[in-house]
Amino acid sequence: MKNFPQCIWFTGLSGAGKTTIAQAVRDQLHAQGRLVYVLDGDLLRTGLNRDLGFSDEDRSENTRRVAEVARLMVDAGITVIVALISPLRSGRDRARGLFAPGRFFEVFIDTPLAVCEQRDVKGLYARARQGLIPDFTGIDSPYEPPISPEITLHTSTDDLASCLRTIRLAISAP
Repeated sequence: MKNFPQCIWFTGLSGAGKTTIAQAVRDQLHAQGRLVYVLDGDLLRTGLNRDLGFSDEDRSENTRRVAEVARLMVDAGITVIVALISPLRSGRDRARGLFAPGRFFEVFIDTPLAVCEQRDVKGLYARARQGLIPDFTGIDSPYEPPISPEITLHTSTDDLASCLRTIRLAISAP
């Protein structure tokens, strides 16, 4: 298969399934011979973006930095899968603007807050509800769902295989 570098940008609440799906998509694309890399928000917060907090300004800067890295990687011929809450539409719109048409796919992992809280193995939501984690997205900091993403997945009702089929059909190289 010919390599067709793209940015596949997963957005949604913590616990929605972004990283799980991103890693599965990476594995599928890699098996097809595509160059692919996952930029995961949690991992980037321990390195590239460790100097950022969770204020609106820092969240915007986090999204901006990740988008710039993704653009560089796509320019180098790598398909980049971003798994990042990226709570603000404006940040995701700016990210989209860095890419040529057909090279950016916004994937909204539309999972209800209650389901995300049930899946929370780290206990982040419980700590946020106790006031121990301020500015937590979905609790006391807003998440702005995409208005018209290329793909919307419902991980509360669709299994991983179904989500992967949906993505595969949408991102097929020309």
